[in-house]
Amino acid sequence: MKLSSSVFALLCLMCEIVSIALFLRGFFPVPVKSSFSDKSKVTDFPAEPQTGSGPNSSKAPVPLFKRVVIVLIDALREDFVFGSDGRRFMPYTRHVVERGSSHSFIAKARPPTVTMPRIKALTTGSIPGFIDVVMNLNSPALLEDNLIWQAKSAGKRIIFYGDDTWVRLFPKHFMEHDGTTSFFVSDYTEVDNNVTRHLDGTLKRDDWDILILHYLGLDHIGHISGPHSSLIGPKLMEMDDIIKKIHASLVSKESEGTLPNLLVLCGDHGMSETGSHGGSSEPEINTPLVLISPAFRRKAGFDEPGVLEQVDLTPTLALGLGLPISKNSVGHLIPAVFEELSLREQLRLLQINGHQLSRLLQDSNPTFHKEDGYEQFRVAEKSHGSWMQLYVDGNTSEVLNNMGKKVLKQYLEALKAMSSALSKQLGKYDMYSMIMGMIFTLQVLFLLLLAMPEALSREAVVDVPLASSLLSLPFYLLCLFGSALHVLLCTSAGGPCYLCSLPWVLVFSVILLSSAFTCALVSMVARRMPTSNKTPTKGSDWTLSELDVLLLIGTVGHTLSLASSSFIEEEHQTWYFLLNTLCLAIFQDVCRKYFKEQRHGDEEDKGPLLPSGAEEGPSFFPAVELGMSPGSEKWLALATPLLTLTCCRLLRSLNQTGVQWAHLPDFGHWLFSGDHKAFLSLLAAVSLVLIFLLVQRHCSLVSKIALALGLLGVYSYRAAVGNVLFPWQHSSRAVSKGTVEARFVYVFVLGILFTGVKDLLRSQVMSSAGDSGRLKSRGLWEVYSGVVLLVALLFRAHNLPTLACCLLIQTVMAQFIWKKLHYDAAQTTIMHYWFGQAFFYFQGNSNNIGTVDISVGFVGLESYVEAPAIFLTALSTYAGPLLWACHLLCFLSSQRDRAVMGLGHGSYCFALLRSIPAVFYVVLVTGLRYHLFIWSVFSPKLLYEAMHTLINTAVCLFFTFMDQERSARP
Repeated sequence: MKLSSSVFALLCLMCEIVSIALFLRGFFPVPVKSSFSDKSKVTDFPAEPQTGSGPNSSKAPVPLFKRVVIVLIDALREDFVFGSDGRRFMPYTRHVVERGSSHSFIAKARPPTVTMPRIKALTTGSIPGFIDVVMNLNSPALLEDNLIWQAKSAGKRIIFYGDDTWVRLFPKHFMEHDGTTSFFVSDYTEVDNNVTRHLDGTLKRDDWDILILHYLGLDHIGHISGPHSSLIGPKLMEMDDIIKKIHASLVSKESEGTLPNLLVLCGDHGMSETGSHGGSSEPEINTPLVLISPAFRRKAGFDEPGVLEQVDLTPTLALGLGLPISKNSVGHLIPAVFEELSLREQLRLLQINGHQLSRLLQDSNPTFHKEDGYEQFRVAEKSHGSWMQLYVDGNTSEVLNNMGKKVLKQYLEALKAMSSALSKQLGKYDMYSMIMGMIFTLQVLFLLLLAMPEALSREAVVDVPLASSLLSLPFYLLCLFGSALHVLLCTSAGGPCYLCSLPWVLVFSVILLSSAFTCALVSMVARRMPTSNKTPTKGSDWTLSELDVLLLIGTVGHTLSLASSSFIEEEHQTWYFLLNTLCLAIFQDVCRKYFKEQRHGDEEDKGPLLPSGAEEGPSFFPAVELGMSPGSEKWLALATPLLTLTCCRLLRSLNQTGVQWAHLPDFGHWLFSGDHKAFLSLLAAVSLVLIFLLVQRHCSLVSKIALALGLLGVYSYRAAVGNVLFPWQHSSRAVSKGTVEARFVYVFVLGILFTGVKDLLRSQVMSSAGDSGRLKSRGLWEVYSGVVLLVALLFRAHNLPTLACCLLIQTVMAQFIWKKLHYDAAQTTIMHYWFGQAFFYFQGNSNNIGTVDISVGFVGLESYVEAPAIFLTALSTYAGPLLWACHLLCFLSSQRDRAVMGLGHGSYCFALLRSIPAVFYVVLVTGLRYHLFIWSVFSPKLLYEAMHTLINTAVCLFFTFMDQERSARP
């Protein structure tokens, strides 16, 4: 079966997407869960040692607190409370912390440090799977055993105000609630005012037991301007006033003979130095936990807060309210909270917590009896029984007290050991699904590699022996073997695999596809085997040049170098190095062309795969177009690599990225500070003017006018949100959401896209091939200019020079390098891919999820709308690779009388360049699945690679569409 290179590449990428999805489903573990029952019950409490089997032996502990108020401040870093910022901006909270009626801790949040997984951790005590970061935008109801369900079942009356993620996770659990969308990040006032407006009335009432307040403003400020913004201080002072109001109300309602109240101040996650979160850096995982209650007694003064896990709060609150601990909780009690209780009560609480952890450990670990924590708990439980025997007998000697303290210490050590063992066992890998996904990705890569000579030939057609493979005997034998292996593995000990839950028709289809791939690969290998009488295949004229070798070695070498976690964290350095090397190689080619080769022999010696076309006219000279003499063209070509190197060096200083040095100040931070707003305004204006000059050359008059007005709207939007200033404005001007200005730009984006699509459609009905080609080329460039305008709107003001430099490099490279040096489509594609990867990091992105700027997903929106928010966030994040891929499509399509296979070659190269790192990371994370940094470094990188592959598939779809249109023309 013969397929064009573009169709072949697209089908391979689609199969690879399916394979990676299967691998991810098996790789991201299901969190540790107990199967004893759905929810914990009071009857599940273990009997207290030496108290017989009466009804009181396993009764629930007496509640320690009457009411609990939980104030959850989104993105509250520990230094905002315990550091210098806390002393300046949260004086009342610091006063309470130092006075003595409180306990302070640094609670470590496990990655991914995003809101929804952290709420799950705080309410269930379990560690959510890493894949929960993908579900953060659309949270389903939480069916797992959790603190909120236990409180409601016990008759506790719960009120909630704040992030509506809680309402979606716990529907019908709250007596009263008012949810606020957490995704409209440009709003940092109304989201908090909507919570505080209920506070006075609620605090005066006596008809509730638990009050949960989730404030979002601090997180939104972080996303907008970072942790060192001038807006942080006033927001912390606002939160401090709220803490003061709540604490004063709780204290005023305290009375003799009643249980004390508890005020909990905490954060769900921290905030990185760039103001985002999601990763595993110290500022992102370290959150404050302050427990305030008259039940606590300690010496006044500020001590260094202790360190604990965020999940430890769940069992502490459960037992503090007299509730069962959630079945899947991996946390252990905070001892300081219960130190005022009698020794017997403390031991009883520790026994309950230990019993719950030991049952979870038994259910999740077949070798639980070998765990040190489990053995320690059994020893502590026996010692507890001995102590209770003496206690029941009325022994009151000092020996009993010392023995009780020893048992207490044994329990604490056992709880910490079991909690640590459960935390390390994040879940169970589905190795069957992982291996199947890995095999599919390897098959796709081998298929692409074997098809390289045909895919890059002049015909750009690949002969895939798929039809003959389906009729061969080995195919049926492989299907039979695969089915037997599937049944064997799914019925063996170790639990069901993911494929077991799929319909048998779909499973059999997967087996058929894998068998067909295997037979096709064997056939293609046999066809490539050299024979004595074999004649060269028609069209197999593809050979490697020096530049091809450099590009392939650079791509493969970069991929192999990322087997180290340090190289993944600092991958941008590798791409910067490769880009510099590429510029030097191009500089050498320019010198060879203009200074070493004879001019009259250039055209005969080159024999380019994609020669310059006559349709562009023999009088086409870029130097003339720029108003310079034709003789100066070689100097412009010579200056192009140097100009590219200069731009890249400047962009490296604009955004500090990676992990090791991300905290260091960069030029972007300097521009974003309030003192340099005038300079930022000038730089943004110059960048927008340069963007217009570079993009408008290929557009119609209508599109040029729309582009100019759209870019003016971009500047107006940035001025409205307070990033830049008009000359007649003052820096103290009140800022807005910029909704009207952003929608103004959207109108022109849609107008330009409509004009481009209209030209593409008109080109299909024109009789003249030349006129049709010119109209189609103009339509593609207009669509490209619409994408550029949209990216300009989404980019932050200090990143507009990045977009301007991107367009400048594209323009000069296209005019003086790719056209004049006659690089073929494969070489040009690989260069575009390298530039796209480098500009991904020039934007400030990294392999850390925390660098994803979710604020751009809400530009021009009054409320959260899921589909456009996801689209805009993805577009902004991958703007660099997308712009270079779109430019490649426009560039190859504009070479109208060059070989038709240019688009096919480009599509194939994109597929191959994406498959190499995708397969590498699938194999790498399989081998390193127990690595120390598997969740903090390798897993986020794997998600980035999967998303990048999905975007490349969409790009190849457009390549294929344009290639098929061109091939269909006579």
